[in-house]
Amino acid sequence: MAQKEKLLFTEIPHLEGARIYLDRITDKDASGLEELRNDEDVYRLLPTFLFEKQLDDIHQVIREMYDGPIYKNEESLHLGIFLKATNEFAGIIELYGYRKEYNKISVGYRLCKRLWGQGIASEAAKTLMKYLLEQTHIEIITASTMIENKASAKVLTKCGFVLVVDAVGEDWGYPSPTLADKWIL
Repeated sequence: MAQKEKLLFTEIPHLEGARIYLDRITDKDASGLEELRNDEDVYRLLPTFLFEKQLDDIHQVIREMYDGPIYKNEESLHLGIFLKATNEFAGIIELYGYRKEYNKISVGYRLCKRLWGQGIASEAAKTLMKYLLEQTHIEIITASTMIENKASAKVLTKCGFVLVVDAVGEDWGYPSPTLADKWIL
């Protein structure tokens, strides 16, 4: 087994799956990121405050992902999900809520709607979980899903996550509390 010495936020990993790879999002991915963030169906079951929705200029969003305070302050790491066959941007997988003292992080993902139902989100999540558990100091990985988001729950189940709390009220930026399920790996 590989020695677990990699710390998060010291490098942006390039991770390979069978059909996808995870890597830094760059300006060449701007149109794909625009497609993702402008699709209301993608964000219907996600928090309202996701980073890529907070700035109007898509190129500024990309710069801030790696050069801004959310990365430098170890708050969030965004990786693009790319299709190996075409190098096409397919979505985002994000690490957030890092707690160094507990070796804990949370994960979230969003995929371009035209790629839903093809196992891409599951492969991306499995690829990231393998990296985190085998090559980094991370020991606890959590996730949250809106109770209506059965597709995301299925992805987490495929990755070995276990539902630990169901239907808890959370502030996801909507007018009233959002009922969310809590998962742990």
